Amino acid sequence: MRLDKFLANHGMGTRTEVKQLIKKGSVQVNEVIVRKADYQLNPETDQVLCQGEEVRYVDELFIILNKPAGVISATEDHLHDTVIDLMPEYQHFQLHPVGRLDKDTEGLLILTTDGQFTHDVLSPKKHVNKTYYAELDGTVTDETVDQFAAGITLDDGYRCMPAALKIIKPHIIEVTIQEGKFHQVKRMFQAVGSTVTYLKRIQMGGLELPADLATGAYREMTAEEINRVQHV
Repeated sequence: MRLDKFLANHGMGTRTEVKQLIKKGSVQVNEVIVRKADYQLNPETDQVLCQGEEVRYVDELFIILNKPAGVISATEDHLHDTVIDLMPEYQHFQLHPVGRLDKDTEGLLILTTDGQFTHDVLSPKKHVNKTYYAELDGTVTDETVDQFAAGITLDDGYRCMPAALKIIKPHIIEVTIQEGKFHQVKRMFQAVGSTVTYLKRIQMGGLELPADLATGAYREMTAEEINRVQHV
């Protein structure tokens, strides 16, 4: 990989800015000053210092976030705080959220630079489950469980794929879906006469929201966690 591309990709500045840093002798590769922007390096094995700071190579990045209410699942917005705003040290990595959680919905959200991973997780054909904990204004019964299993019809006439509804209390449930239509969980409960007052995603595929990840906290995912998203 070209040295200037490596530095720009890892947040050291624009391509023009990093070329100036290289020209001024501010960049070292394996403890040797390099002044050529087109210098070819092995990003996996070579050590790169920019203005004395080591630049850690990242191929594809995966972040797990316990999303708080009040922020939107977007990369940028002029009116509201976004999930990207919560993690300033990762903003230059061009992360995007894997699916969306409504502004007032909390819980498990994955952000990544890997577009293929996002496609695989979100495609209904891949059958990756998403499980939510919800509190309701209204109650559900065993009949509601059967309705969800058969496929709820939304207000626009769309027939949802079968969903698994688990009743914890008459007004507290867990629901597992494989789709991600706009406000889907809320609209499913509206269709059976209940209103969702609190919603939190607690699982994607085989990955549960870590118990030690506080609301608003985030960290890089392990390889095992990444694999568990796609394999139950």
